[in-house]
Amino acid sequence: MPNDLLTAADSPAGSNAPAYSVSELAGALKRTLEQTYDHVRLRGEISKVTRHASGHVYLTLKDDKANIDGVIWKGQVSRLQTQPDYGLEVIVTGRITTFPASSKYQIVIEQMEAAGVGALLAQLERLKQKLNAEGLFRPERKKPLPFAPRTIGVITSPTGAVIRDILHRIRDRWPCRVIVWPVVVQGDAAPPQVINALRGFESGAVPRPDVIIVARGGGSVEDLWPFNDEALARAVFECSIPVISAVGHETDTTLIDHVSDRRAPTPTGAAELATPVIGELRAFAADLERRRQACMSRGLETRREKLALLARALPRPTDLIDTAQQRLDFVAQRLAGSLSQNLNLHGNAFTKASARLSPLLLTRQVDQSRQRLNHAGQRLDGGLKSHVDRATARFAPLEGRLDGALTRRLAIAKQHARLPDLERRMDDAMQRLLVRQSERLQRLDQLRLSLSPTRPLDLGFALVERDGHVVTQAAGVSAGDVLTLTFKDGKTTVTAGEGSPPPKSQPKKPTPPPQQGSLF
Repeated sequence: MPNDLLTAADSPAGSNAPAYSVSELAGALKRTLEQTYDHVRLRGEISKVTRHASGHVYLTLKDDKANIDGVIWKGQVSRLQTQPDYGLEVIVTGRITTFPASSKYQIVIEQMEAAGVGALLAQLERLKQKLNAEGLFRPERKKPLPFAPRTIGVITSPTGAVIRDILHRIRDRWPCRVIVWPVVVQGDAAPPQVINALRGFESGAVPRPDVIIVARGGGSVEDLWPFNDEALARAVFECSIPVISAVGHETDTTLIDHVSDRRAPTPTGAAELATPVIGELRAFAADLERRRQACMSRGLETRREKLALLARALPRPTDLIDTAQQRLDFVAQRLAGSLSQNLNLHGNAFTKASARLSPLLLTRQVDQSRQRLNHAGQRLDGGLKSHVDRATARFAPLEGRLDGALTRRLAIAKQHARLPDLERRMDDAMQRLLVRQSERLQRLDQLRLSLSPTRPLDLGFALVERDGHVVTQAAGVSAGDVLTLTFKDGKTTVTAGEGSPPPKSQPKKPTPPPQQGSLF
């Protein structure tokens, strides 16, 4: 460190200790720490995590005896293997530096990893509690699986035994369309790719499946850790398509197992949950068909027996028809004689009626009718003429009244035609009247201002009052009188003293009347 310290140029005479400025000392300490501790690995528990708006992350690492401040620059945050979280025990790699503005040393973190499986599980437990408090694990919010899906989406690695087991199981149980979205299932790139696959299936970029299977084979806790990502868990929860999680073996549990709509112990089990067995469905349908036919046979047999019992209680059809046939034959025999008798009766009645009729009788009736018709026509002509005369006499006064009304209406129409001109003239007259009245009002206001008793006060004069009365002459003031003088800006009280008597007012000379000039 002595080599880094700068010698002060203005050291006091006779003193061997150099004087350094604060900046020089801070810079020297910073260089010494950065050169000595340029690469360190530090283990501790994270506390007081602050994510600044600029993107930098500030935190504190502590153990049971000490703590140290740390900073992660914005460009390094996204590349960390483990994201900082409160209470997480981690191992960080970086360099020691100082912050001269506050005389503190800190570690600039470049890498961060969880300190063992216990720390990862503790972080997972805290995340589970957080999501459970938000209601992401509630059973009533899980979507039901379709009974017979037409399309199944599978999100997994395109290589390996998992995808082969799923496809084989689906083909045996329920042959349908399977769309595989290949993703990485291990490492930091796995969560973003699975999230992208879920959103791709949901957006319709490919044929929309009826159910989605997220599958991965077994592995260690670190291998399965990408499926404990918070963003992935929220994406699974928000997916509108039912999701089956099949990550690891039956003993392995990840975060998406809690938020998915159904958890399968293995990828093969996920295929069984997503599909029914077509052989069982066919056997079930055949059994239903057999039971339907048996029910129909029993129903037909029962109705056939009831019909036979009812038929025994009915009479024979021939018995019903014979009686009616006998009655028909009897009526038919009587019908021929009745028709002949009816014809004879009507012939006799016609003969009697025709004997009373003759051409002369018909002619006389026609003449009588013609006379009545002529008489009625004459009466109708007279009635119409008298009715027309009465109507003419009644309408004559109305015609005169109508002519008068039409004349008055024409006069009113002429007056209405004059209304716009009268309105315009009235507006002009009102404008001239308003101008004259405004000018008169201004003159009166000027006269008011000129006659105002306070106007002389603006010119330097004062208003003299005694006992509330205005004094207008000096002769009315005696020595010792208390006078009130009112000026423009206020009032004051004075006492009259001895003085020379007021000059007598000279009588004004009479002003000769003006002489009127001659007009010629």
